[in-house]
Order: sequence, then structure tokens, then C-alpha cells
Amino acid sequence: MNKDEPAVDLSKVLVVAKSPINRIVMAKIVERSSLRPVVDSPETAAATLRSLIPGAIILDGGVDNKDCDGLTSAIAAVRCGADGPLPAVILLSNRNGTPESLDLSEIIDVVVAKPITPEKLQPVIERLIALART
Repeated sequence: MNKDEPAVDLSKVLVVAKSPINRIVMAKIVERSSLRPVVDSPETAAATLRSLIPGAIILDGGVDNKDCDGLTSAIAAVRCGADGPLPAVILLSNRNGTPESLDLSEIIDVVVAKPITPEKLQPVIERLIALART
């Protein structure tokens, strides 16, 4: 990481979804983990990543897991410049599976099946942030 790039902020989680309702639900779950959500749409999240490197990113894949495909290169660029695989990336998917089985292992660390519930998503967020802190 060079001196012009922002440092990783493990207290923040970037929440990205087309649906405003899903953004609110995910942000509330992030807040339950005592973290600060930064809420964005897929169309503007790449610009956010140029000024902020959160500890984690939660992507709502939408119906076909493709809603956030436009962010792939921006996330890969940030992870390449960061120390280690940060930010951690969670994909919310309509399908069960792993990043490898869904052919998403390039930038996705964990796949969480919908529907979005605190019981499913909160432990994953907390585990990934705890791993990043070690």
C-alpha cells in the first residue's frame, strides 16, 4: 500500500445492494456488530472504494448473483493494494454454496444464503473482522 491510499478501517463495513430495503436491513445487522455501515448502491460503490477501505464488504447479489458484478475489478484492485485479503467480501446469494462452487472465488470470501437474517449474517461479519484484526 502506498502513502496515497487510505488505510484499512476495520470499524467500517461497506454495504452494497440495489434494493434500498436490503441496504437498510444489512446496515442494521452491521450496527448490531458494533461496526459502522457505509451504505451504497452498486453503481456508486467503486467511487467509495477509492476513498475508503472498509474491513469488510457485503454484496447483495440480487436474483442472479450479478447485481454487483461491476465492482469486481474495484474490489480486486483494493485487495491487491492492501496487506492481505482485505477487505473481506461477503456475498448474499439466493443459492447455497461456497465461493468456489458458485465460481466466485476470485474476490468473494463467504457466501451467505438469503433470506437475510441477523442470525446468519452477524456471526459471519464478526468472524471476518476478528480474523482481520489478528
